[in-house]
Amino acid sequence: MLLVTGANGQLGRRVVAHLLARVPATELAVSVRDPGAAADLAALGVTVRKGDFDEPDTLPAAFAGAGRMLLISSAGMPHSVRLAHHEAAVAGAVAAGVGSLVYTSLSTASPASIGEVHRRTEDAIVGSGLRHTFLRNPLYTDNFLGGVLDESELVTATGDGRVASATRDDLAEAAAVVLSDERHDRPFYDLTGPAAWSQDELAAVLSEVTGREVTHGAVPAEEYARQLRAVDVPEALVAVLLDIHATIAAGGFAQVTGDLAELLGRRPSTVEDAVRAL
Repeated sequence: MLLVTGANGQLGRRVVAHLLARVPATELAVSVRDPGAAADLAALGVTVRKGDFDEPDTLPAAFAGAGRMLLISSAGMPHSVRLAHHEAAVAGAVAAGVGSLVYTSLSTASPASIGEVHRRTEDAIVGSGLRHTFLRNPLYTDNFLGGVLDESELVTATGDGRVASATRDDLAEAAAVVLSDERHDRPFYDLTGPAAWSQDELAAVLSEVTGREVTHGAVPAEEYARQLRAVDVPEALVAVLLDIHATIAAGGFAQVTGDLAELLGRRPSTVEDAVRAL
């Protein structure tokens, strides 16, 4: 049996959809906080179980019988909550006798503001003795595209830095491939999109696709932070965004690997593909 945690989330739903294209629904189980929200999956024959990371006692039963399990990283905040969620899930997987654990981690280039919880989770998984594979995901292309079709200027503190992002759907498909096929077992995959792109290039693509001029307004970090606060972005998120933009500006997310293309058996979507789809 294959099991996916967080299957009601944006990534989890996509992973399940890709798995259902590869394996019978009767071989798939999901662990979710609210089983009622996954009633449509149950109707397809997927086993739906309640597994709440805030209630660790629910997890061994939720994970029972799983030969291979995908642990999708928690969206809990602050990071101490996320780490506690992950540690509870790892302990639950050990108690349930899960055969192999696949974890959606993050690029090792990630700054501490978003990467530390993943690095500590990887350490916990290694220390558990579970057979495992880490999917070290890049930044999501999707996260750069929210609201951009209505913008005439993209304001960032990334300078001319480049980012080898990938779409959420491509990463979900890769997770489904690894989870459903033991031939892809290995300690980790460094996943990226097919090319690194800059905000100037994104603005040019948006100009071409929308038929109106879109520019990139590169500003100092202090000005970017001021503009975020002016629209009531929470201070914790301001700090994370500044950290991400600084890492992009320094070239930390520019590396391109072939791991995602290898898993998909095709070229991953480019930022231009994603803009045109949007």
